[in-house]
Amino acid sequence: MNLNQEFWDERYKKHETGWDLGEISRPLQAYFDGLENQQLRILIPGCGRGYEAEYLWRKGFEHVHVLDWSHLALADFQTRVPDFPSKNLHVGDFFSHQGEYELMVEQTFFCALDPVLRQDYARHVHGLIKPGGHLMGLLFNDPLNDDRHPFGGNQAEYQALLEPYFRIIHLDEAYNSITPRAGRELFLLAEKPELP
Repeated sequence: MNLNQEFWDERYKKHETGWDLGEISRPLQAYFDGLENQQLRILIPGCGRGYEAEYLWRKGFEHVHVLDWSHLALADFQTRVPDFPSKNLHVGDFFSHQGEYELMVEQTFFCALDPVLRQDYARHVHGLIKPGGHLMGLLFNDPLNDDRHPFGGNQAEYQALLEPYFRIIHLDEAYNSITPRAGRELFLLAEKPELP
C-alpha cells in the first residue's frame, strides 16, 4: 500500500476522514491535564488536523512538534493555530523523521500503517524517544480490517511488539473513550528505560 502524501491529501480533499473526531480525544486530554512539565519535547506523528497539538499549545506547552504527510491537514491546523511555530510543523514520512523527544503521542497513526511496518514503527519510536521518555496514546483493541486501514490488533500483539523496547506502565481498556469507540480502545503508557 502506497500511503503517501498524495494518498492522504486526497482523503482530506474528499472529506474521507472518518478517524477525525473534530476535537481532542478525551483519554488524551485527561492525560495532558495531568502533565506539569510544560517544557517537554512532544511529537505527535500522523497528527492530521492536530487537535491534540492545539490543546497542548493553548495550555502553554511550547515544544510540541506535529508530523503528517498531508499538507492540507497541517494547513487546517495552521489556520486554527496561527501562532504555532512553523519550525515545529513537519510534513513528510514518519520513518525519515529525526529528533529527540520526551513524549510521543499515538492517536490513530499506528492503525493507519501497514502491519508489515509495525516492527519498524516500534524501533523508530524507540530511537526518537529519550531514555526515561514515554510513548502514550490509544490503540484499537479490535481486529478492524486486514486489507486496508484502519488496521486493528489486540493487547497481546501490542505487548509483544513493544516490550523489547519499552517498559509498559499501562495497557488496558480506556475508561473514557467516546461512545463509538467505547470498549474498543486501549490506553497505552510505556517508558523507554534509562541507560544503565
